[in-house]
Amino acid sequence: MGGLGSGRSSGWGRDKVEGCRSIDVNRLHKDGALRAGWAGSWQWTRNGERVASIDLRAEADRLHLSYRVRINSGEWEDVIETVRIDRVPCRFGGARPYFICPGVVNGTVCRRRVGKLHGPGRYFLCRHCYRLAHASQNEGAWDRALRRADKLKERLGGDPGMASPFPLRPKGMRWRTYDRLRRQAFEAEMLADSAFKFRAGLLLERIDNAKHERRR
Repeated sequence: MGGLGSGRSSGWGRDKVEGCRSIDVNRLHKDGALRAGWAGSWQWTRNGERVASIDLRAEADRLHLSYRVRINSGEWEDVIETVRIDRVPCRFGGARPYFICPGVVNGTVCRRRVGKLHGPGRYFLCRHCYRLAHASQNEGAWDRALRRADKLKERLGGDPGMASPFPLRPKGMRWRTYDRLRRQAFEAEMLADSAFKFRAGLLLERIDNAKHERRR
């Protein structure tokens, strides 16, 4: 049973979804880890090395988590957490599983149906309970536009980045679709370029103002 750790000193933060270790109900389901009687572990790696893990044990309608955690560089604690699983029937057969968040905030039990639980603190809870934001929510216009252009390029098999050439039309793709995606990527890169120039202009203005202040 690997330790999870906590706090900003660990490098994974408490403010962003992308900065927290999480467990994904869809991935567990795909790996067969939600079948009643299944037992095993979930682990996280960095550069191919394991950095943390938890033990899991599944029942028909719940998943038991067992792990160690350290809060704010304090003593390591053993934690056992049970998370309910809700299976929603799909339109064309089968069922899709969801976690039922066990969090309690200000005396109110969460019970949200979610696909992921995050562990920046002692327990694995939904992002709402931990008030986590997605990194994209803090992006500026330049970041958002560039990320959109990169996604369009990667969708067509190309490389991200404004310096990378736009990829050729994939075999089987209609020219109309290809032209639309190329136009959208070009517009996104133009917007990113404009936003970058605006941001650079503000920075230069700030530097000039600081120089004038020092000369007084």
